[in-house]
Amino acid sequence: MYPLYPAALRLNFMTSLRTFYIDTYHDQFFTHPPAWFGMYAWMEALYHLPLSIWAVGALLRGTIQSNYFALLRIERLTCRVDDPRVPIQLLIYAVQTAVTTATCIADYMSWTAFSTAEKAELGKLYVPYLALCRLYVGLVWNLC
Repeated sequence: MYPLYPAALRLNFMTSLRTFYIDTYHDQFFTHPPAWFGMYAWMEALYHLPLSIWAVGALLRGTIQSNYFALLRIERLTCRVDDPRVPIQLLIYAVQTAVTTATCIADYMSWTAFSTAEKAELGKLYVPYLALCRLYVGLVWNLC
């Protein structure tokens, strides 16, 4: 979301973190972003961020019972949520995250200037978001 901030509001740590990321991973989405990538950043700012804040609160207001292995085994996670909007919003979030992440993965896999090792390094950053989508779908499944 860094590009969405006005230059005057960008804090030094944000610029340093972005520079480190670009220098380390050479991610072209951050140096030469395609047109659709800007739209994805706006979706993250306008939908994902507010929804995440709201959903965490909604989940905490309900009764959550889990164990340390809940992140690894979805079927062990049980929740009771008082707000009926939580499951559908988490499902929308998961689907949207899966589509945008899969788009990024498909795109960077086609970069001819990148070696297989460089693509694997980017995969370590992007592929876990697909796992997060699985977590959300499992959570929604248990809530319904």
